[in-house]
Amino acid sequence: MPRTEAPRTSVAGAWRQAFALLLALLAWPAWAQVASDAPRVGVATMQPGEVFFERFGHNAIVIDDPTAPGPVSYNFGFFDPSEPDFVARFVRGDMRYQLAALPLADDLAYYREVGRGVSIQWLDLDPAQARHLATALAWNARPENAHYRYDYFTDNCSTRVRDALDAALGGLLHRQLQGRSRGNTFRGDAVRLASPALWMWLGFDIGLGPAADRPNALWQDMFVPMRLAEALRGIRHADGRPLVAEEVQVLPHRQPAEPPERARQWWPWLLAGLVLGAAALALGRRAPRALASAALGFWTLCALLGAVMLFLWLGTEHVFGWRNHNLLLFNPLCLLLLPGGWRLARGRAPGRLFAIVLPTVATLGIVALFLHWLPVLPQRNAAWLSLVLPLHVALLAALRPKSPTALP
Repeated sequence: MPRTEAPRTSVAGAWRQAFALLLALLAWPAWAQVASDAPRVGVATMQPGEVFFERFGHNAIVIDDPTAPGPVSYNFGFFDPSEPDFVARFVRGDMRYQLAALPLADDLAYYREVGRGVSIQWLDLDPAQARHLATALAWNARPENAHYRYDYFTDNCSTRVRDALDAALGGLLHRQLQGRSRGNTFRGDAVRLASPALWMWLGFDIGLGPAADRPNALWQDMFVPMRLAEALRGIRHADGRPLVAEEVQVLPHRQPAEPPERARQWWPWLLAGLVLGAAALALGRRAPRALASAALGFWTLCALLGAVMLFLWLGTEHVFGWRNHNLLLFNPLCLLLLPGGWRLARGRAPGRLFAIVLPTVATLGIVALFLHWLPVLPQRNAAWLSLVLPLHVALLAALRPKSPTALP
């Protein structure tokens, strides 16, 4: 019996294998057609430009569908400055951006004209993933779906590209990047990329609060388009295949290169602060009226910057500017020093309010130093502490009233 059953089993197995092979051969044309109809997906990365809103670079998703006339660029960076409430929204931190679908050639025309480099990373996606992404982007690009609420760090043109890819890949990017970090922060990348424009660099460095100084995961780093391109090069599918199948340079970069990462030194700022403080003390001994005149400009600057930071915290939705420790250095209370400082510059007694506010401002600056040392919500403002605090202390030592008789 065993010798007669074994051949039967082999024959049955052979028939099953032959039947499966026949089905595969019959289905092959359909599968080949699906694969050939699947679009090719790429991520275009545009290098930083010279205009202030181009400093962070840009990116877009490219869908090259064989059934379409040409590749389409899905670009999340469009906004309409002609909207009646555009400026008010910008000030409040309630900006509206939108996704636009346009021919890739049209999207590249501007970058070719201004000399900004563009590269495309063509991705190795399964046909179903590529088709899913193309369908989702086309749906999101409809006028009724295209707008979104923009945030500089957490919801911008680059994070939208990241999230769209991650959804098509079933969360692959988030799984591989969320638990890893290089210690970068929102402030670090913002200040670095803004550094060619002095006013923009100062605005970010002074105006950002402690929320911008938390170390980011690689997932959060991708708010910068160049960081996203760098991260995609290290992504692997479950079977080990690299996500990026090919990377090509489409346009050469003819503008200055992206500012490099560089450790920030605080000691030159401290040296400058000590020199300014020593100069204030020396001038206060020889010409207190001249020092008071010079201090009026410093206090005015502090009051204006402090008022802006206070407005960002209490009056807007720019959450990364909230609870800014620099408020204790560029203190709005300096406004109350101006009447007394003006009287000092004219050789008169400054008054009791001046005598109260001047040490208060210096003391709050020292509080900012202690906050910098605390591990709770630390803020990387050592440079500004080193520069501004010595000047506040020196002005207190040089201009405080010497006796009660000087306080009418």
